[in-house]
Amino acid sequence: MRFRNAIFYAVSFSLAHSLFGYTTAQAQQLNLPDGRAFLPPPPQAEEPAQQADLRAFEKTRGLKDKARWKLAQNDANLNPSHVIKDFSCAVGFNLDPAKLPAMVNLLTSLAQPVEQDVSNEKDFWKRRRPFVGTNKDICTAHSDGLDKSYAYPSGHTTWGWLTASILASALPDRATQIMQRGRIFGESRIVCGVHWKSDVQAGYMNGSAMFAALQEQPAFTEQMTKVRQELLALRDAKTAPDAKTCAVEQQAAQDAF
Repeated sequence: MRFRNAIFYAVSFSLAHSLFGYTTAQAQQLNLPDGRAFLPPPPQAEEPAQQADLRAFEKTRGLKDKARWKLAQNDANLNPSHVIKDFSCAVGFNLDPAKLPAMVNLLTSLAQPVEQDVSNEKDFWKRRRPFVGTNKDICTAHSDGLDKSYAYPSGHTTWGWLTASILASALPDRATQIMQRGRIFGESRIVCGVHWKSDVQAGYMNGSAMFAALQEQPAFTEQMTKVRQELLALRDAKTAPDAKTCAVEQQAAQDAF
């Protein structure tokens, strides 16, 4: 699956290393919420929600090669270090992964259980991606892993919303901006053309449920203390994020699909 391929770096890292956060054995015991039970089913062809999905897909094909399209291409990269940097504008300072080892390792150690959870859900619903059977452009390269994989719920959105929730918990004074970026991260999958709008909405629900469950895990709360300390120390350095990137993200926040 495409989500599985995109997150391969993180999973490989977690299998090969003992982490600041979870070991592989601990991660497998997280018992994340099962979206096959709590997520609503994806809309059917005759339902208004599916018509809204189609309109969003068609509308966003007109964004090819524009700034929003390029942001969607950027957001397709699920390398934990890359995803962390994506939230620099939202937190108001440059997020340098090299100075955030606890954050990097927390996300890396969560990659495998999150991926497995989402893959189980996608295999259950078996919803085709919006571009399948069309000649419409998408923002990323075609592959068997993408073209033959399922859409519901969006794994990228789940991952982005979970990351946003972690950051917002650590920096509550920036929660509005952080969660806005988490929304944009999910909407990038609509812009990219690889997910329906309702896939993304389900991804937000998925990420929220996972974060709620993780907060009851002692290993997670212990690691969050380290993450918070790292972020506060980095904020004190007052290194500004890239202004052009921030402008693109601010414009993206105004888009409606």
